[in-house]
Amino acid sequence: MAEKFLMPKLSPTMEEGQIARWVKNEGDNYESGETLAEVDTDKATMEMTALSDGTILKILKAAGETALLGETIAIIGKAGEDISALLDEVAADATSAKSAEPAPEPAQEKPVVAEKVSEPVATAPAATQASVTTNAGDARLIVSPIAARMAAEHGVDLKAISGSGPNGRIIKRDIEAAMEEGSSTPESQPRPQFVASTQVGSSAYREENTSKMRQIIASRLGESIGPIPTFYLTVEIEMDNALELRKLINASVSEQEKISLNDIVVKVAAMSLIKHPFANSSYQDKTIRFYEQADIGVAVAIDEGLITPVIRGANLKGFLEISAEIKDLAAKAKAKKLLPEEYTGATFSISNLGMFGIKEFTAIINPPEAGILAVGGAAPTPVVRDGQIVVRNIMNVTMSCDHRVIDGATGAKFLQTFKQMLEQPAMMLV
Repeated sequence: MAEKFLMPKLSPTMEEGQIARWVKNEGDNYESGETLAEVDTDKATMEMTALSDGTILKILKAAGETALLGETIAIIGKAGEDISALLDEVAADATSAKSAEPAPEPAQEKPVVAEKVSEPVATAPAATQASVTTNAGDARLIVSPIAARMAAEHGVDLKAISGSGPNGRIIKRDIEAAMEEGSSTPESQPRPQFVASTQVGSSAYREENTSKMRQIIASRLGESIGPIPTFYLTVEIEMDNALELRKLINASVSEQEKISLNDIVVKVAAMSLIKHPFANSSYQDKTIRFYEQADIGVAVAIDEGLITPVIRGANLKGFLEISAEIKDLAAKAKAKKLLPEEYTGATFSISNLGMFGIKEFTAIINPPEAGILAVGGAAPTPVVRDGQIVVRNIMNVTMSCDHRVIDGATGAKFLQTFKQMLEQPAMMLV
């Protein structure tokens, strides 16, 4: 019997998903366990699999379109079944959902350089996905928001790309293919001669749909900085001995096994957390939850935002194991292939921007964790030791603390232990 196929919950924090591509097309048969489509969630691209055998009778959400949890994205059943009644139901659901929305504010006139267009989709409800439309000579290019952003960031010439999406729309995979083929604008190409602008008035602009990841980041960080009473503690740490330790380890391992300074920071932070349980806890309204192991979330920057893969039980692992795990999870994160259990449930987080030349910054706590370390770069700095000016590699670290569970003295003692272990690595054996 034909039935509606609903957008499933593919990650713990998912509220809606964007169809990246349909693996099966209308009229295709499938078996239980086969992948029907790939869906971009708030954190990763997930495979949507079939729970039983059947046929895709109608696709209602095309590639690039977004659907809320529980919204109908396709009709499935046996080949040749009458689905007109189901299509009427879907259309009625869409109409009632639209009537429940608040009336939009009157539009104001404003200059634009791109416009939103709706792409026709072969569905009963006229569900549409906004795209960016640009002029290229006499031709008009339809580009998805993600593809437009990727092209701008990587210097990809949109006019040289044939879109593989609906109606020739250029989508994410087209940009990725162009980047692999080296079709981005060559660096050797001469730059156009500068011409003074005659434009007056406010700048033109375009608007692009916010990715699900960016929406969740905005929502969660809004939850964090408002209701959580946060304070910050900063400490300077001499990193010469830690750098020497890294040098000694890397001299005895293969190129693939070499560790970074951040791997040492993760290990030391995990060991320090075990010595200071309140720093490795979370506020639960009427209780405080203390974690037995230190599961460290390591912030990784990807194209669409920030994600924190988790190193489970980092206090029990060695430098080489931590390093290999971070490399593997970071690669998965950038490919949007992380599983939910690989990026949720950290007890504490670390954000390191030292590799970008950042000396010092503050980071926002990721609820329900009670703290996060913002790690700057280690740089040669003149300091006074025993009345003499000497040069030491100094690293600034700022801890953001949830005051509901971490008091000032508690945070300071944690940082003191963290500092001692990095300055004298032998302290990790005590």
